[in-house]
Parts: sequence; C-alpha cells; structure tokens
Amino acid sequence: MDEIDQLLAEIHELMTAAADPSHREGVMRFFTEPDGRTVDAYGVRQPAMKPIEQFAYAQVKHWTPAKRNRFCAGLWKNGKLESGGLVCWLYRRFARQCGAAEFKLFEGWIDRYVKNWANCDGVSSWLVAASLMNDPALIPGLTGWTRSKNRWKRRAAAVSLLQEAKQGRHTTEILAIAEALRCDQDPMVQKGVGWLLKETYPKQPRAVVDYLESRRETTPRLVLRYAAEKMTAQDKARVMRK
Repeated sequence: MDEIDQLLAEIHELMTAAADPSHREGVMRFFTEPDGRTVDAYGVRQPAMKPIEQFAYAQVKHWTPAKRNRFCAGLWKNGKLESGGLVCWLYRRFARQCGAAEFKLFEGWIDRYVKNWANCDGVSSWLVAASLMNDPALIPGLTGWTRSKNRWKRRAAAVSLLQEAKQGRHTTEILAIAEALRCDQDPMVQKGVGWLLKETYPKQPRAVVDYLESRRETTPRLVLRYAAEKMTAQDKARVMRK
C-alpha cells in the first residue's frame, strides 16, 4: 500500500469512528430529492470533522500537486458527502496555486463526482472561484457550463462567480451567466442564479435592479425571491412580480 492509499484508509477509519448514526439519518433525509435520491454519508458532525481535516492537511501540505490530486480523486471515489467536503476544505488551503490547470481539474470533478448541492457549492464557490480570481481570463470558460445536461455544472456556472460578485467585479460577465440560466427549469439552478444576483446587488445595485426589472415577467419567482433578499424595500418592489 502506497502513501496515498494508506492515508485514504486512515481517513476512512477516522470518519467511520466519528460517525453518528442519528446524524447520518438526518443528513440523508435533508438531502433527499423528490425522486427519492439522497446522498451517501458517514454521518460525521462538523466539530468532529475538524481534527480529521487538520490531520489530512498535515499529511498532504508538502506533497506535489500531482500527488495531492491523486489523493483528492481517491476521496471523491469514496462517494461519501464528507469525503467531498474534505476535498473542498483541503484545496482551499492551496487557493493561491489555483489557475487554468486547476480550473480544468475542478471542472472534471464536477462532471464525474459532484452529486449534491453541498459538494457543488464547495467546489464552485471556493475552488473554481480561486482559479477565476487568480486568472480572470478563465471566466468565459463558464459559458459552456450553462449548456450542460448536468444540473450541478449549470448551478456551478453561477455559484463560481459569487466571490467576484461580492467584490463588485465582472458584473457584465455575471449578468451574462445569469441570463443564460435565468429560465432554467431546475430549482437548484434557479436558486444558484438568484444567489449570484443577491451577492452582486450590494456593490452593483442599479445594474441588478435594472436587469431584473426589465425581465420580471419572464423570470421564475424563485430567482426573483432569492435575488431580492438583500434589496431595499423600494428596489424589491421594482423587481418582484405582484
């Protein structure tokens, strides 16, 4: 057994030992979708995850990127909710190293491994976002994601821009992604679009209000409701349908 497989086995043992069966049942109920699908989880509560995260980071922080990526792939293949969360937590420690190569890596993870909104948002709002912050020329690469058959990839196209939205940057590109996804029929994608517009609003209120006001009759109410959460009463009245 090589060093990567050894660490994967140790992480599995730690998570199994820390698992709370009642919490696992609650997590699975929380993530159950209308068609009955749900997540596979150990049932580890967040306080119990912290020492596992620190243990994993202590092992991998000096590894080469290639070795680290192999370890992360092993975690994803485990299929557990917490394993994907651990990948996201670990890779945030290396955010400054994220660029074009990592952007493609993260896209591959979304394509192959992401099966729920928690892992989707972890990869997109922190990891893909780090690549975009370090190399804004990557932002146009999200456009193709909006046409994916994968609901989580479409949601990720919006959620990946949250950090840019909070800084008031790249508003034109943000509104272009919102427009591409605005009428998506999937509620999880609609929520992602509304979330993106909500975070854009504080720094770019006029741009968001003008955008939504002109489209309020054709925009799903779920998008409008999420987008309006941080708006003034006056702005909310302008964008919400009666």
